[in-house]
This record gives sequence, C-alpha cells and structure tokens, in this order.
Amino acid sequence: MIIVKTHKKGQIVVPKAIRDKLGIRPGSLVGISLVGDHAELRPLPENPIEYLTGIFEGRGGSMAGELLQERNRDDRTDEATTL
Repeated sequence: MIIVKTHKKGQIVVPKAIRDKLGIRPGSLVGISLVGDHAELRPLPENPIEYLTGIFEGRGGSMAGELLQERNRDDRTDEATTL
C-alpha cells in the first residue's frame, strides 16, 4: 500500500507507478466511487463511444431485430383479436 498526504483542498497525488499502470496521463478523466468504507479510482476511456463499440458482439442477435420481431408478433396478435 502506498500512502499519500491529502492537501488542504482535499487533493491527492496518484503515485507515478499507479498512474503508469492505469494509463492515467495529464488531462485523463478518472471516475471516483464510494464503495463501502473506501473510494475506488477508475480511469475512464478517452472516447467512451469507441471504447464501448462492439461489446455485445457475438452475444446473439441484435436487440433492434428482436424488438422488431416482438412488435410484429404483437401486431399479429392485435389483428387476430380485433377480427
């Protein structure tokens, strides 16, 4: 564990070894979350859209396709009940 000192405005310095390992550079965005009795720092991607592109690849059909199929089933059911 590395210990750092809190400055009077609540700022801390993330040690270089940790910044390097996490890829935190000047200007990087870092998320901080309160988890129980401690805080977690998490570097955020520079381009979140690019980072998330393709994360659902290979997990079955497209959600849009499934929603269209469901809508078509609903339409057929509605037509059958109104006849």
